[in-house]
Amino acid sequence: MKILFIADIVGRPGREAVAAFLPELRKTYQLDLVIANAENASHGRGLTRDTATELYDYGVNFLTMGNHVWDQKDIVKFIDNENKLIRPANYPRGVPGKGYGFVSLNGIKTGIINLSGRIFLQPLDNPFTMIIPLINAMAQETPIIIVDFHAEATSEKVALGWFLNGKVSAVIGTHTHIQTADARVLNQGTAYITDAGMTGPRDSVLGVKKEIIINNFLTQMPARFEVADGVHQLNGVVLDIDEKTGKARSIQPIQRDNGETEGRRPLSP
Repeated sequence: MKILFIADIVGRPGREAVAAFLPELRKTYQLDLVIANAENASHGRGLTRDTATELYDYGVNFLTMGNHVWDQKDIVKFIDNENKLIRPANYPRGVPGKGYGFVSLNGIKTGIINLSGRIFLQPLDNPFTMIIPLINAMAQETPIIIVDFHAEATSEKVALGWFLNGKVSAVIGTHTHIQTADARVLNQGTAYITDAGMTGPRDSVLGVKKEIIINNFLTQMPARFEVADGVHQLNGVVLDIDEKTGKARSIQPIQRDNGETEGRRPLSP
């Protein structure tokens, strides 16, 4: 089974990158399923119903979120009735939405879990202790389970990857918007990467206009963040999963952009 996970989509540039590059990626990798982190997809913060629908129309099958899940108040109106959208599972009970879900395509059922880290983020429930009962329950329905771990600290992400090694098909880190160079399949069959990167404006600071962030560092004065424009990029990973065992065969980082290549390292094929 071939699964594309699209890294954090930032604003309109990120959505346009999905529209531009997803058809080619589907053809090149013969994709069965497309998952995307959409917590910054609307105006750079949060998600609206219209934006979610737009991403589905582009061919995304399932959306995960993160610490900006509630930044667009519109989401509270539809997340409870949306079976293709999840928020971090370690929010308290009674919070709108679900932290896990299933999607069935081409006769294959895949389970997807969204988790939030706690280092430098909100002190939600402990992702290490709360996830095991959830995995055990989901494993009764499918051996294929993908975890989006939306976290800041690399140590927390790496630790969860090893903790879940052999228990899930993949642990994919999101949130920091910089694709890391540590993608690999761990020794018990779990695909892992510390951060899948960012889908949005390439020549920016994590998706924000670079001039705003540079001035913030220079002056320490508060400023309104604005999504950058210019060259669009798509980051993510392609997973090859054994549909019978749920074990990962491979994980391949993906980079695409519509800019000039001179002076930059080659992009993945």
